[in-house]
Order: sequence, then structure tokens, then C-alpha cells
Amino acid sequence: MKYRYSKYTPGLLDDLDFDGLVSKLSDFFLSSGFGNPYDPMNEDDRTMQALHDAILDALLNGGAMSDDMLNRLMAQQSANASDGSRDDARDALEDLIQQIIERLTEQGFVSMAGQPDTQQAPGPGGQGAPDAHARFEVTDKALDFLGYRALRDLLGAMGRSAAGRHDTRDLATGIDAGGPPRPYEFGDTMNLDAAATVLNAVKRGTLDIDYEDLMITEGEYQSSCATVIMLDCSHSMVLYGEDRFTPAKRVALALSNMIQHQFPGDVIRCVLFHDSAEEVPLKQLGRVKVGPYYTNTCEGLKLARRILERQKKDMRQIIMITDGKPSAVTRPDGRIYRNAYGLDPFVLRETFAEVAACRRAGIMINTFMLARDYDLVAFVRRVAHICRGKAYFTTPYTLGQYVLADYLTNKTRTIH
Repeated sequence: MKYRYSKYTPGLLDDLDFDGLVSKLSDFFLSSGFGNPYDPMNEDDRTMQALHDAILDALLNGGAMSDDMLNRLMAQQSANASDGSRDDARDALEDLIQQIIERLTEQGFVSMAGQPDTQQAPGPGGQGAPDAHARFEVTDKALDFLGYRALRDLLGAMGRSAAGRHDTRDLATGIDAGGPPRPYEFGDTMNLDAAATVLNAVKRGTLDIDYEDLMITEGEYQSSCATVIMLDCSHSMVLYGEDRFTPAKRVALALSNMIQHQFPGDVIRCVLFHDSAEEVPLKQLGRVKVGPYYTNTCEGLKLARRILERQKKDMRQIIMITDGKPSAVTRPDGRIYRNAYGLDPFVLRETFAEVAACRRAGIMINTFMLARDYDLVAFVRRVAHICRGKAYFTTPYTLGQYVLADYLTNKTRTIH
């Protein structure tokens, strides 16, 4: 048998930056109910047709395809039309989108809901083309990838930043020595200062080192931090033609990714607050949505405080991301009091009381406000004053830089 070899010509799929394409689909994968906040269970954006449209928009309008690839695509379409094969073969762009969907599935970024229809006409690779009304689910792998990409993009925008564990003003016996030597005490790490130890023995007139001669060196004490990130998922987060919740989710995913890789001793939890409050696993964070809710800041702080009080960490903090005033509070009997008009004195009093409880528990609250109304500015500043935290007035576009910079450079100082 004879073999004939020819030069390999890569296809459009081979030239496509697949990781970049997945990143451009992040807003679609992290959809937060912006289209219809009054129906948070609406799954119309999880159909195969919705995925098809999102990929098409990323290819043609999102810059996922270079000019050279677009020209090759147009030339391929023209060739199909000229030889009369257009009616018999799938359009080149539709074929490319189908291959992308298949690769998303093969690499584990999305999974198909339900069983595939084996009666469909075969497509490329011997697989049937998926039904446009079929549903898909975003996998944990895709959310982890988007968190990593968000972290990389945010840190890149910040420039060089401090990395590693959290430094404090205390000293301890560690590997990185930098302090003066001191006598060894039971329980200390055996980070001996050889010169000082031998010198003590010489001063006693012997070279036999005894227990009281032992000297150790001290390094900077590095501590761990427990963080609860509070996300406002009330209706206001998608009002006024702007989706503010999706950037907040992206920041939370990036922060979680950073903690897992740079601060392995740290703990992060996530709390959603709306009419009430609930803790959500980080794996589910990318799938949560907003709804027609009020803003129960007090209940969110109360739940966050309870979570942090169970953490045996030297430093504990709350990162609260919101864009609205507190408009609800839970009464002692469990009923929810709501008032969306102005800053209700009863709601404010209960909220400030919970802020004070956080301060007594040694918990710092750093607030990131996505609005700049005068009354809201005054409210956030008072929260920062009560708990000795910080207040940031930012936008959805700069939120991530503020949050990550604060986590990397702040908060680990111990107040003596």
C-alpha cells in the first residue's frame, strides 16, 4: 500500500484561540438574570440555541476571530456557493460553531442535559447535531477556568502585586529569619542561631552546650485570614440598564482562585443577601442569579458573623459588595420588614447594631459600593467608622482591582 503525504493545512478551529473564546463567553456562562430578574429560575439562556448565538457573537463581534480567519471563512463560503455545494453542505460558519460546541463538551466546559438524540442526522465526527432546544450546564471546570482568567486579568491590570502569606507586625520562630536572637522556650521551632548558642557556652567556660545556652532566631509572624464575601443579589443590581451582579460574581471567583493558590491557609465563604441571607458553596457561585428582592444587609452581616465566629483565625473580615441602601430587616418573630423608600430609621438602626456586633467580635467590614448617592455614601462611611473598616466607591469595571488590591495589601494588620 502506497501512502501519499501532503502539507498539513490547519482548519479554522485549529487556529482559534480556544481559551480566549471561553473567556469571551464568561458573561454568558456567568449570566445573573439580567434579562429577566423577575423570573430568577428562567433557563432560556441555557438552551443550545442560546449557546450557539453567544458563540456567533463572540466570533463576529467579540474579536475571537482574526481578520485573516474571517477572510478564509468568507473564501470558503464563496467556494461552496460557486461549485453548487451550498445546498448540500452545511454553511462554513455554522459548521465551525458546531465544532466549537463539540470541543466545549469534549474538554468538559459544558455538559449536555439529558440523553442525546440518536435519531438525528450525523454531523462532523460522526456525532449528531444537537437540538437547538436541548439544554446544557456550565461545569465546575469552566467556572474554575473563568476564575483563573479573571484573576490573571485583574492582577495584570494592577501591575506587580505582593504575593504570599499575610504579614503581621508580630515576630515568631520561622524559616525566614530577620529578628534578633532570643533564648529558646519550650514549644518554639528549633530555628537555632548557632553563633549565639556557641557564644553562650563559651561565656560559661565550656564547649558543652546545655539547654540554657540555646538561642533561636525570629522571623516575621505570618498569619491566616478568614473572609466572607457578601454579594447583594437584590433587584437593584440589574436596574438602570447595567448588570452589576455578574462582575461581582467574577471578582468572587477570582478571589477564591487567588486564596487557593497564594494563601492556602486562608478560608473564604460566600453569602448572598436579599430579602434574607444564605450561604452558597463557591462551586455554585457562578450559577446564582438576582431576583425581585429587597436588600436585607443586616441579615447578611449576621450570617457572615456567625460563619466567621466558627473560624479559628487571627484575622477575620467581611467583604461586602452592594449598590443599594438597606431596605429590609428580619424581625425577631421571623417576619421581614420591607421599605424601599428612603433610608428607613428602623432598618438603619438594626443594621448599625449588627455592624457593632461584628466589631465586638473582632471582624472588619470592607464595603465596596457600586453607587454614589449622597445618602448611600453617608451610610457606607458610618459602617466603616463603626467597624474601623474601609469604604470603596467604585464601578463594576474597577471593582476587581479594588477588591484584590485590598486583599493583597491590607487587612492583615493586627490592631495592638
